[in-house]
Amino acid sequence: MRARPDTRVRTAQLSDVEAICRFGERHIPPHYTPLIGEAAAQRQVRQWWNESHVSAAVADGRVVVAETGGRIVGVGQRGPDHVVYKLYLHPDHRGHGLGPQLLDALASQLPEDVGQLRIEHFAANERAAAFYEREGFAVERIEPDPAGDPALAVVWRARPITLREEWPPPRALG
Repeated sequence: MRARPDTRVRTAQLSDVEAICRFGERHIPPHYTPLIGEAAAQRQVRQWWNESHVSAAVADGRVVVAETGGRIVGVGQRGPDHVVYKLYLHPDHRGHGLGPQLLDALASQLPEDVGQLRIEHFAANERAAAFYEREGFAVERIEPDPAGDPALAVVWRARPITLREEWPPPRALG
């Protein structure tokens, strides 16, 4: 399935910060609670979806969003180390090609001398693992959780940078 025609992927602006934080508050706990527990899911929101963290990443140009009808339905973010740490879609917008578009947008922001796109996800996140495998990412390593919780082990993956299309697409400048 394809994304709705009014859906576009673009670089986030500072005016998007509040909406990005609300997206995380709404979608991260229900996604992660069954996988890693409520306390760990809430910790993810507090640590990574707060206004200070998000606005710094947006100001650095490291966040992309998917929007439909002016509403944010997906978020991708890379760190200053060029690793993709966030790639999330509203459940109603999964399976429409937006995940690969967000990855392309993030990959296009990397310096030319960076040859691989790297990501990480919790071991318990089997949906993410399946998506990244379909997208050509291979496991580089698995870091055990310091407290020994196998669900919280971090899986690191990489793939060569390949873009499906010119970025940004001509209709989605901005």
